[in-house]
Amino acid sequence: MSWTLKKRATVISLNLSLGNYQQFKEEIVAAAKAKQAGSVCFANVHMIIESKFNSNIGQAVNGADWVLCDGVPLLWSLRWLYGVKQDRATGLDMLPDLLQTAAETGISVFFYGSTPEILQQTVNVCHQKYPKLIIAGTLSPPFRALTPEEDDQVVKQINQSGAGLVFVSLGCPKQELWMGKMRGRIPAVLLGIGGALPVLAGDVKRSPEWMQRAGLEWLFRFAQEPKRLFKRYAVTNSLYTWYLMKQLIHKGSV
Repeated sequence: MSWTLKKRATVISLNLSLGNYQQFKEEIVAAAKAKQAGSVCFANVHMIIESKFNSNIGQAVNGADWVLCDGVPLLWSLRWLYGVKQDRATGLDMLPDLLQTAAETGISVFFYGSTPEILQQTVNVCHQKYPKLIIAGTLSPPFRALTPEEDDQVVKQINQSGAGLVFVSLGCPKQELWMGKMRGRIPAVLLGIGGALPVLAGDVKRSPEWMQRAGLEWLFRFAQEPKRLFKRYAVTNSLYTWYLMKQLIHKGSV
């Protein structure tokens, strides 16, 4: 069954999936149980701007089976543009929820990306929190473009593992492009979870709940890594505001 025809609404460059959190989770679990090829992108302001200026990224994300609203500004935008009250669905929340369900239902999981150290910490945490979870495998690829032969080997390793859920931690937009390239080649649900693994592993702290509700998680991350994130937030937040204003004025695509 394809989920790509489900209702969506466009914010600037991305077609965001509409529905509630529990519905998305149940659909992902059903696909994983059936070993259906699928992909999940967790969209935020950064991803929308990356997609606006790079059509390859936009095509990869919009081609995913689920494009979920990770960033709170996207929820506000859907309400302003379409009067839609949309649930937030973050990779940080979906990861532990799916791991818990996978442990209860026997769905095996694979972790792809991040560093060997974070992957080992993730495995250790999973053994403690989800003792019944079946971890089919882990793989930390080199920080460079893989050759076609290496891509084939990755596909072979994941497929042979029998995983129903593959958590991809390569960062945006690398993970979205990788999932787009792998579409249909891996009979599992691929989820681009970005920096959720270090949080799960306890290596990075998540912002307090009040900051999450207020849409200020970006500020918490900025305070942790100001030098690395200053340009991203200064540029992307400004561009997002500009293009959203244009879409609000025209009530259409920008």
